[in-house]
Amino acid sequence: MKIITTILDIVTAFLHVLEGEGRILRRSVMRLGWALVGIVIASLLVLTAAGFLLLGIYQYLTSQVSPAAAALLVSLLAFVLALIVAGFAKWQTR
Repeated sequence: MKIITTILDIVTAFLHVLEGEGRILRRSVMRLGWALVGIVIASLLVLTAAGFLLLGIYQYLTSQVSPAAAALLVSLLAFVLALIVAGFAKWQTR
């Protein structure tokens, strides 16, 4: 009988630990989810801002040069910015 009560005590202790850890895990998963949502929203806002910046540069350049040349210059600027961001990301992940 003593063995059964010992096993039941161990199982009960394990379930109590599992219950506490489950709460912590759920809280951590929720935090991670909200952090990912925040990162996605911030990324969309940054992309929108970059698009409007490039549009403003394009509109300014169309008053100075032909629309085709302005489009070429803005696309070249966007390409250079993309290379800089990709290089920075690669440097950070080393």
